[in-house]
Amino acid sequence: MGRSSLTSGGKGLSFPFPSDSRCGARLARTGAEVRQVFHSGTQTLIDRWVALPRVGGLPARADLEPMRFGSLVPQLFSADRTARGATFRLAGAWIEALHGRRMAGVAMLDLWAPDSHALVHAALGQAVREARPVVMVAEADPLHGLLEIVIAPLRTSDGRTDRLIGLYQPVLKQERLREPIGPLTARVSMGVGVSNRPALALAAVDGRRIA
Repeated sequence: MGRSSLTSGGKGLSFPFPSDSRCGARLARTGAEVRQVFHSGTQTLIDRWVALPRVGGLPARADLEPMRFGSLVPQLFSADRTARGATFRLAGAWIEALHGRRMAGVAMLDLWAPDSHALVHAALGQAVREARPVVMVAEADPLHGLLEIVIAPLRTSDGRTDRLIGLYQPVLKQERLREPIGPLTARVSMGVGVSNRPALALAAVDGRRIA
């Protein structure tokens, strides 16, 4: 049994959850306990990240092998944490088709509606600060249903903690989109597992602390 935090409308909550959650982004109530239930694709990234060896609370980027994600590779992305939020380094073909552009160098906040910026920025900071995955649940036209976007922090070869691995996971099967989606709208973000905070001195960009 771990603990999770949830952010919605600027308020934070913390609650226990079992580690075997698998399909569909929702919160299920069993007696007095609330548990997280994610899509199996989202849970796959979380489980792979948790299984990696780590030093100082974070696994190393070199220990993550993206091709081992198989059919989920087109939905993967990597990003660098920045003072403004995060910037994409690479993104799979499904993500680039979804947004209708090459993603390298794109600022993550540019993909979100302005009223979602505060929640997304907080989620990015939480992942690095607490050294654990965070799941954001979003909507966008013309997607069917919700979109789970999971981010998890990694340590680079020189010891920095500003690298992120992430995955886009639509909850419902999508038809081929004829045009890019509109801005993402964040509904909720959830920290997954137990906070394992690394040294804050490492969470900096150009000498400026970002988490």
